Formats: sequence, C-alpha cells, structure tokens
Amino acid sequence: MKILQVIPFFTPARGGSVIVPYYLSKELSKHGHEVTIITTDFEFDKEYTKSIKGVNVIPFKCIANLALFLYSPSMKKWLKTNIKDFDIIHMHNFRSYQNVVTHHYAKKCAIPYILQARGSLPRIMEKQRLKKLYDWVWGNKILRDASKVIALTETEAEQYKRMSVNEDKIELVPNGIDLSEYENLPKRGEFRRKYRIKDDEKIILSLGRIHKIKGIDLLVRAFADLTKRLDNVKLVIVGPDDGFLSNLKKQIKDLKIEDRILITGPLYGENKLKAFVDTDVYVLPSFYETFSNTVLEALACGTPVILTDRCGIADYFKKIGCVVEYDKDKLKHAITKILTDEGLRRKFGKEGIRVVREKFGLDRIVEQLENIYKNCLPLKTSS
Repeated sequence: MKILQVIPFFTPARGGSVIVPYYLSKELSKHGHEVTIITTDFEFDKEYTKSIKGVNVIPFKCIANLALFLYSPSMKKWLKTNIKDFDIIHMHNFRSYQNVVTHHYAKKCAIPYILQARGSLPRIMEKQRLKKLYDWVWGNKILRDASKVIALTETEAEQYKRMSVNEDKIELVPNGIDLSEYENLPKRGEFRRKYRIKDDEKIILSLGRIHKIKGIDLLVRAFADLTKRLDNVKLVIVGPDDGFLSNLKKQIKDLKIEDRILITGPLYGENKLKAFVDTDVYVLPSFYETFSNTVLEALACGTPVILTDRCGIADYFKKIGCVVEYDKDKLKHAITKILTDEGLRRKFGKEGIRVVREKFGLDRIVEQLENIYKNCLPLKTSS
C-alpha cells in the first residue's frame, strides 16, 4: 500500500502524538509499504527525521501559528497534485489545518482516510471556544467523512460516540512499543552517577511534557508531604517545557524542596532508558491523559508504575500497577507503599514486562492497523 501519514508537527518534544506515528510509519515501511509523512517545519527536528529510514518525511513551511493551528498553504498545493497517488491516508490528532486540507482533497479524489485523534477530542483546558468553532466549521465533517476512526482506549471510543461518530466506524487500537529496544537495557547506576544521586536514595520519576494537564503540580504537592516521612527520596522530573516550567519551579521553591527535586530537561533514546532503569517508581499523575507510551516504556524496563484514574490507559493496568484517584493524599500513600515494599515493586515490575510483551509489541499493533487500512480500501485496490 501507498500510505500517507498527516501530522501537524514532527518533533519528539511533542510527545506521543508524534513519537507513536514515527514508530508506526517505521514499522509499516519494514512491512513493505510505501510510507510518506507530511508535516510542517514548526519545531521540525531534522535529526529525528534522519532516523526514520525508508519513510519520506516532507515538512511544509508554517507561515502562521494560531494557537497551534499551523497554517501551511504550500501543503494544500502539494495535496492537490499528489494525494491521488496514495491508497490510504492516516490523519493524526484532530484539530489542525493539515487535517482540514487533507480532508478536502481526500473527499474530492475519493481517497479513504483514517482519523486518529490521540486524546485531542475533548474541549477541556485551554482554547475551548476555538475548539468548538473548529468543530462547527470543519471538525464534525472530518469525523463524518472518515472511513474509520481509531480510539486508543474505551474512554476515547466513548468520546467519539459523544461527537456523533457511529459505533461501527470506531476501531480500538492501543499504542505499542518496539520491544527490540528493550532487549539490552543499560546497566543500573549510570543515570544515578551522571546526576549524582546516592545509591540509597529512592527515585520517583515523572517523564513527559511539562504542562499543567500532566498533573505535575499534584505530584510535587504529594512529594512535599512524602518527604516529611521519608528522607532518602528524590523526585526526578524529565521532559521539555510546554508552558508550565516557571510555575512548577515557583511551586517547588514555595514548598522549600528544591534540594529534593531534579529537573533534567528532555531525555531521549538511551538516556531515557537509563532513567527508567534506575527508577524505583514511575508516576503518571495526569489530570487528563488518553494513552501515555511512557507507561509502556517504564513497564518494559521492569519499573513499577503509579497512574491516576484520569488516564485512559489505567484500564489496562489495574492489576499490574497502582491506579489511584486524582488526589494528593492518595497519590502520596501509593508512592509510599511501593517505595517501602520491595516485594511489591518486584511483583509489579515482573508483571509489567510480561503484559507489555504479550499485548503491546509494535508488530502486533501494526498488524491491526494494516487490517483496518485494507478494510477501508476499494475492493479492486485491496485485492
């Protein structure tokens, strides 16, 4: 198949909404498909592009950024000429200029497309009025005309239904990870030595974009209380600033726990694995999260996970991790329990590795995706 992937931006700093399509495209190429990614030059990461061999990545100039509605008119010209060369289109995220123009030409040329919102459907947090306007002008039509929509979790499937998407259009496909990257993990202690963390200190890790929706402020408040009981603990915050870092630093200063917290900035590849390997518990305290790949990554490294019940992925891991309400005291108690019970940490770590390998390998996910693509194609193309 000739597959067109549509993503508004292309940098790992934007998290799973880019990282997952990156891996899917890479794996689809290995399966013999011709894959092209169209995106914009907004925060474009050239080095990231070089590492996705076998996939053609085309960045179009972004001439205006309207609250991350990235206006790239040259993409429209390219689509007009080239969209007819593709068998199927996979649009990632929901509210973007790129989806608007892709929808227009896909419909005009009768090319089937899949939409995968990746957690962006609800009108929560910022830009609620703009989101409502987008849906009225374009979004509802994009959903209506999609051959299929992909939900990462049952929660996201319900979100599609609330936006009037027929149930028979919805496919449930979780994220996956490339298990080969976790076969030879870094030796324990390398991350600790680099950042001068003592061997007897327990590490609590938060990894992801530093944005209010990630609940990092809740984790910091829980951690501040936890330090009153436990001395040998360190909170490590890893990730790029997404508008909340200054607020976070002020909160940490006001709580007088600067010496107990390490903020590293973003870590990728081997450096990220070193952080997971040395961590005693990984915490995902999000206020809202559809499906975070960092949970899979942590579990693949044998690291126990705590996440809030606001995370859609929680349904998959209630039996092999700790899922708590979005509450400071309950989060603190959960962290304390895992840090003070070595047997529980080992149990969660061992079970996590097993479940990730059985259910969330990238090969398994791509096979599901290929079947969805094929079922959307006209009979003469899919034969």
